[in-house]
Order: sequence, then C-alpha cells, then structure tokens
Amino acid sequence: MAAALTVQVKRLDESLPMPAYAYPGDAGLDLRAASDWVIAPGERALIPTRLQVAIPEGFAGFVLPRSGLAARAGLTLVNTPGLIDSHYRGEIVIIALNTDRHQPIRIAHGDRIAQLVILPVPLIALEEVEALDETERSEKGFGSSGV
Repeated sequence: MAAALTVQVKRLDESLPMPAYAYPGDAGLDLRAASDWVIAPGERALIPTRLQVAIPEGFAGFVLPRSGLAARAGLTLVNTPGLIDSHYRGEIVIIALNTDRHQPIRIAHGDRIAQLVILPVPLIALEEVEALDETERSEKGFGSSGV
C-alpha cells in the first residue's frame, strides 16, 4: 500500500468535522453543508462547505455527487465533476441541483452532500500535427458501440 498523500485543510467552521472517508478503501472524502438549505424542485443552490484545501501540484480535486442522495432525493451537482486545481485556495462551494420535480430537498448544517476525490493529473504537452493515427474506432461517436 502506498503512503498517504498529505493535503492541508483549513476549516472555516470549527463545528464541522474534517472531510473523511465513510469506509476503508473509499475513494471519496465526504463534504458537508455549512448551513441549512431548502432546495425547491428544479432549483440550484450554492452550498458553502467552509473548507479550503491546498491540493499538491500534480494533483486535482474532483467534487462528485453522493449516490445515496441522488437516488433518494434527486440531489446532484450542476458541474459534475467540479474541478479544484492545485493552486486554488478559496472555499469549496457545492453547486447543487434538485432534480426531483415535486419535492424540495432539505439540507441541514453538517449533512454530507458531496464527495471529494483527489487524483494525480499529468502535465500535458500538446503537439500539433497534420493528421492523427488511425484506430478501429476512428471518428465513431455517441452510440457507435451499439449500446
């Protein structure tokens, strides 16, 4: 097993716990709401987490929905995945969307509302060319595999 990557976290609300994994082996750290919200059907909300992180260079943070909230209540994130670059030091804010057509979603201070996955991202050097190599898939796009 590889050594854990250390990521510095600043809590702007000491009443909220640090982000944490729910189970051993989980990929996502739970992020919590820093205030109470009621999100009407079809409505978006910018939900603060009152967290700032210092993601090391060569890595990025990806904010993803929690599957249980999506299945039970219809809560998703507008910009899934939300991208946190390594040099960003502002507060993590969740752009939530209620996809349920009839019921509002109630979120309480401290509720787990999203998850943060931190992954390595290589630095990419782009090379402009006149043509690309041929592959079996080529330019086949949406639905091309028959599924």
